[in-house]
Order: sequence, then structure tokens, then C-alpha cells
Amino acid sequence: MSHSVAGEPSSAGRRAAPLTTAVYSTAEWELLTTLPGRVVVAAAVPGPGRPGRGVAAGLAGLDAVAAGRAFDSDLVRAVVAAIYARHDGAPAPAGRFTDLGTLSAAPPGASTQALVELLAAARAVVRVLDRRADPADSAAYRQWVQSVAARVCRAEPGGDRFPGPADRRFLDRLGDALGLR
Repeated sequence: MSHSVAGEPSSAGRRAAPLTTAVYSTAEWELLTTLPGRVVVAAAVPGPGRPGRGVAAGLAGLDAVAAGRAFDSDLVRAVVAAIYARHDGAPAPAGRFTDLGTLSAAPPGASTQALVELLAAARAVVRVLDRRADPADSAAYRQWVQSVAARVCRAEPGGDRFPGPADRRFLDRLGDALGLR
């Protein structure tokens, strides 16, 4: 590889996209980059025995997603970069609950449906990671997504709290779907 005078690779030798993203199809990459946001939403909405959370939970979720930038995983860092680079303004697909405002106005049972969809998406991500990702990147991604959910479940105004029994069940179900248990 040719190097510039400063010892850095020449611009001709740089990749336009990180190698990490090149191994995933568009649909797979979409699944990997949307799961963390879906986890934030699912963890923040009320469910059976689970309180609804407000702005503090959303901020905790955003902070947990952003914390992925410091992970020692090319995959996690690439996913976080893609999440923050995305700005298409496109409306959410029908039937998908992707933001807290949509969920707060959702009909009864919608949080249960959103949870079922989230767990199915998490299992699909695990299948993609099993096929395409380095085992260390796979483990880091799955642990990061679980940590995002845990931070949202602990969020409350004024500080963190210990997740209650319903939150622990939610986290356990997510952990199972992510293959962490």
C-alpha cells in the first residue's frame, strides 16, 4: 500500500465503507442498525407490570446507544456510526412502533405486539451474526444491545433504580432472544 509523506495511507487505499459493513446485505444491516432503537422503545413503554417511562428513559437509551462508540468491537462502532449518520426523515413502516410518541398513543395490547416483534427481530439478528460476524463482534453486539435495555429499565428522574420483577422478566426474555442465556 502506498503511504503519504505523513505515513498515512493514501486516499486511494482507503475504503469507502468499513469492512465490517461489507459482509452484510442491506436488509441484514438494516436489522442490525434498527434493533437498538427498537430496544429503547420497548424498554421504555409500559407493559404488563412494567411502568411507562418518560424522557429520562429515552435519554438513558440514547446515552447507552452512544456508549457503543467506545466498545472494542468494529461491528458495534460501525452500527453506532450508522445510527447517528441516518437522517432520512422517512416515516416508520405501518404497524411498527419506533418512537415513544407512537407507543404512548398505541391501542391496548400494542406493547405486547411490539415486544413479540422485538424478540423476533433479536432472534433474527442472532442468526445473522451467527452466519456473518466474528464471534467476538457478535458477543459484543448482543451484550451492547442488552446493556441498552438495562439502562432504559433502570432510568428514572434523578438517577438509576433497580429493575423490578417485570423489568427483569423483560430483560431475561430479551437476553434469551439474543442468545445470552
